[in-house]
Amino acid sequence: MEGKVLARIAAIVFVAIAITATVIEMTREDAPVPASTAPALQPSADPLRATLRRCQQLGEAAASDADCLAAWAESRDRFLGRTPAPSTPAASNTREGQ
Repeated sequence: MEGKVLARIAAIVFVAIAITATVIEMTREDAPVPASTAPALQPSADPLRATLRRCQQLGEAAASDADCLAAWAESRDRFLGRTPAPSTPAASNTREGQ
């Protein structure tokens, strides 16, 4: 009989603690979250992005547009982390003379 009484007392204490914790949690007021006063950062306008959008809207006609081809090459170079190739013909002529 002693075991049953002890188990009942332990169950009652457990339920009382659970009810107390629930009441405390329900009556607690959360502190209001302070509003952010810092302005949101706006990324600088990227002309390459605007050109790529225009090329996207052109559809198949963009494949023959020189501006779109140059924009795609620059975008590919940025993605791959390459420096753009020199576009001056003098740089390619110096190798032919050697």
